[in-house]
Amino acid sequence: MQTITLGDVEITRVVEWHAPIAPTTAIFPSSTPEMWQEHKSWLAPDFWDPETDALVATVQTWVLRSEGRTILIDTGVGDDKDRPDMPSWSHLRTGYLDRLAAAGVRPEDVDVVVNTHAHSDHVGWNTRLVDGEWVPTFPNATYLFSKADFDYWNPANGHTPRGTLGDITVAQAGGGMFQDSVLPVHREGLTVLWEDGYRIDGNLALEPAPGHTPGSAVVRLASGTDRALFIGDLVHSPLQFAEPDCEPCLSEDEEQAVRSRRRVLAEAADTRALVFPAHLSGHGAAEVRREGGGFAVERWAAFDPELNGLR
Repeated sequence: MQTITLGDVEITRVVEWHAPIAPTTAIFPSSTPEMWQEHKSWLAPDFWDPETDALVATVQTWVLRSEGRTILIDTGVGDDKDRPDMPSWSHLRTGYLDRLAAAGVRPEDVDVVVNTHAHSDHVGWNTRLVDGEWVPTFPNATYLFSKADFDYWNPANGHTPRGTLGDITVAQAGGGMFQDSVLPVHREGLTVLWEDGYRIDGNLALEPAPGHTPGSAVVRLASGTDRALFIGDLVHSPLQFAEPDCEPCLSEDEEQAVRSRRRVLAEAADTRALVFPAHLSGHGAAEVRREGGGFAVERWAAFDPELNGLR
């Protein structure tokens, strides 16, 4: 596993899953073929396959070591989860815990789990199946959820999610996400449901960035002179750096998601913060600069795609 250091924080990338996920027209219905072709030189092959028009995505966890604690940002799809409407994520056996171990992390070592939002590919390893029961994977951790997302995705509250994935809704794709990956840790008293913002430690803080989901959040890192923003699904493809108004069909409030993306990317450009989206393949993170009406990649992070099995 490869680690980079920003200020006093060590960051390790642990990849769970990597593959072409769907045609760009299915994920980004507002995009045009011309957009993808214009940026082909840096989108292909890490983020887009021009021959099949498939978006290439990675599901990964960012492992942070800060102030003596081990913090996970997003926990992927998870093993053994029943996702009948999303076969590529159903009943997986990915070796994720072995990869965590290779990064020096045992489940009992984890102090904090941050779920940037409550979609099934961000909360899956919150739990694992033991003797037919879903139990917390990280029994000593505090699991941080935005209250807005916890309430929105709780079936007991009767909300009707709007996001879609092709012919199905995001809720259908997620199957029993809340019941198998969120509720079990809440029942064990391991959750903190935060509102407005949450200070994790002296280097890290959570803040709202709604739109993709009502409670979507960003983890802000500020340590010494280094800055980073772990932005979850504010960006699904680096095309959205150049075309920040291009919104996927997956979001609950597309206009609000665009506003959040523009605000966060503008801050990143102005502060030279590394941007860590949840699903970026290749180098995984980038520093961006303002360019025209959008943003461009100033430099990629130092993670080697080959070492992470992404090339």
